[in-house]
Amino acid sequence: MTSNNRNTVQFQQKPAKAGGIKSLQSTLKSIIKSQQPSTNIKSLLKANQDKGFDCPGCAWGDEKQGLIQFCENGAKAIAWESTSKTIDAAFFAEHTVSELQKQSDYWLEYQGRLAEPLRYNAELDKYQAISWSDAFALIASHLNQLEHVDQAEFYTSGRASNEAAFIYQLFGRLYGTNNFPDCSNMCHEASGVALKEAIGVGKGTVTLKDFSFADAIFVFGQNPGSNHPRMMNALRKSARNGCKIVTFNNLKEVALERFASPQDAVELLTPSATQISHAYFTPKLGGDMAAVRGIVKALLERYPQSLDRNFIEQHSQGLESYIELVEQTSWSKISEQSGLTQNDLRQAASVWANSDKVICCWAMGLTQHKHSVATIQEITNLQLLGGHIGKPGAGLCPVRGHSNVQGNRTVGINEKPPEAFIDSLSKVLQTPLPKTPGHNVYHALKSLLSKDSKVLVCLGGNIAQAAPDSERTYQALANTELNVQIATKLNRSHLYMGKDALILPCLGRTEIDRQTSGDQYITVEDTFSMVHASMGNVEPVSRQLKSEVAIIAGIAQATLGNDVIDWSNLTADYGNIRALISDCLPEFNDFEQRLDHVGGFYLGNSASEHRWLNVAGKALFNSNPLPDELVPISQIALEDSKRERLLTMQTMRSHDQYNTTVYGMNDRYRGVVNGRKVLFINAQDAKRQQLSDGDLVTITSVWQDNIERQVSDFKIHLYDIPEGNVAGYYPETNPLVPMDSVGDKSFTPTSKAVAVYLQKQVNDRIL
Repeated sequence: MTSNNRNTVQFQQKPAKAGGIKSLQSTLKSIIKSQQPSTNIKSLLKANQDKGFDCPGCAWGDEKQGLIQFCENGAKAIAWESTSKTIDAAFFAEHTVSELQKQSDYWLEYQGRLAEPLRYNAELDKYQAISWSDAFALIASHLNQLEHVDQAEFYTSGRASNEAAFIYQLFGRLYGTNNFPDCSNMCHEASGVALKEAIGVGKGTVTLKDFSFADAIFVFGQNPGSNHPRMMNALRKSARNGCKIVTFNNLKEVALERFASPQDAVELLTPSATQISHAYFTPKLGGDMAAVRGIVKALLERYPQSLDRNFIEQHSQGLESYIELVEQTSWSKISEQSGLTQNDLRQAASVWANSDKVICCWAMGLTQHKHSVATIQEITNLQLLGGHIGKPGAGLCPVRGHSNVQGNRTVGINEKPPEAFIDSLSKVLQTPLPKTPGHNVYHALKSLLSKDSKVLVCLGGNIAQAAPDSERTYQALANTELNVQIATKLNRSHLYMGKDALILPCLGRTEIDRQTSGDQYITVEDTFSMVHASMGNVEPVSRQLKSEVAIIAGIAQATLGNDVIDWSNLTADYGNIRALISDCLPEFNDFEQRLDHVGGFYLGNSASEHRWLNVAGKALFNSNPLPDELVPISQIALEDSKRERLLTMQTMRSHDQYNTTVYGMNDRYRGVVNGRKVLFINAQDAKRQQLSDGDLVTITSVWQDNIERQVSDFKIHLYDIPEGNVAGYYPETNPLVPMDSVGDKSFTPTSKAVAVYLQKQVNDRIL
């Protein structure tokens, strides 16, 4: 095998702190790069403010106080969306789709905002202009000609508003299907499944205010410095108040070590910074469950008085069998799986035992493993032992990604909808709706691969690059008879199609949404179950843009007509959508009126109120055994020489990206410059494999289907990561993640647990 690619990435020393003046400089650079800096500066001052718009980045909550409520990556997201560059039919007159497939993801999105609706012409291999009415008619024709309604897949990105998501699921269910694959299927699905079983609600039990009262915060599998930067302000405030932050993360991330707030003049202009983590542990990939089991074992042995017996007796069941399981789990197995010592875990247990109020946070470092559901239930067990649910300053906090991924699920984007929700919806609409479970992302892609499904409609996102096993995902999209992409910018999902394809350009968060009743606002739900309004403040980049609501309603009206729903009425005034939501979902009662409160309103959380809405009617201690192996490869036939060299790889983001959107080629916090094809590796592992910092390697993953999955020209970088583990950026490493390697119960891709081996490249040849 040979390669003509040249890897230009360079490495430099990690910074001594995150945030500070470098963060401010990066923010200003992004604003200038957008080519309309004055507009974006005005937008930033409206970001996450009352009567402003919600940042299109992460789902972290806002205090709604102070002039600045955005972070570096939020500024990048706003500037990226609000560029003056546009893409229309003239752009595609110069580029075939085949040519565009060869471009990088960064290059594709950097070309600008989509400015008019486009249809793929297979003969020319180009997109061409199409009217909105013809586009809606084309979609309706395809949908109404399917042999069965379940041959259609309705995908959703977490950035869709509550209003758009609600009428999207309304349209899909009136059409007759529950096929609602969603981006959350690939990230926090395990959190929802685990928490629903254990405490009866698939959401976190804390609010942002709780972080101000916590005595200890345990952070698992998360890098908020890059992925949820506004969370750093909460962690910094807590640390400065004496809260002890205990971090379990596979890589040493600088933001979780020392953080300088760009809003603090001293930390901005001097080397000064706040120490974030009281203790920082680096477990093996997938070893967090064993680590938490070790904390519990240490508590039972040394701090039995720390258990809240009253809470346990009144609100839980299953403790006896769980304690028996913990006692039967040996310290040797705990240390071997976690990669941490007994002393490490006893130190963590001491912090927990001596803290009256504890919050546990986690993100995708925990959720993208085969045993993710069991891992999150182990954390839940830990919190139940101390009665740390429903107590101010304590609780469970899955930190969500996209800014409304949680809201999408709340308003009905769910392939397995609760029966009560469907009954309520059917009653309001006076129309029976389907209850049979539909497809999640995994099942949707498998159905498209087998050509059982024919039509894919994507409300935002970039499923081609978000999903694992890139070549098979591309093929799934290429098998469609119609691929519809509702988007703000060009991305790889627009470049793989079968017989027909449409790109439908929509408004961004920052843009004014004018409908016949006037300027509209939409709503979003953050990771703390707070719902608030968002309203754009800049003119749309093109007159051809429609809102997501208007696009969905146009498709629905063309497909179903107005017999059950007057779709144009919903488009004219989004208050009519919110009235429907209020009628169907009790927690949204008086929706419109409650939005008048500064910062919006709290949906509530049954578990935090000690109402346990699971099968048991109480909080459950789940007795899950530790997995037999962290990556299930023992049964895979493999040459001994390769098996001896196996490493476990995780995919992750750089600091210059958010989800699949790549803003630039640098990763300042990890010392990476001018490139993304990097593999982070422990120095001892590199030495054993006769590799040096900067060497090029080919990476091959191992899975039981014997399909070769391989990427080349990755540059080795020695890093503070446990032996046996490596890490690389996604989507560049997504081709290595097997589609069928999914989490138990969740079907989430195991992107943090990929078995790989390395081969050195010299002079573009594999040795």
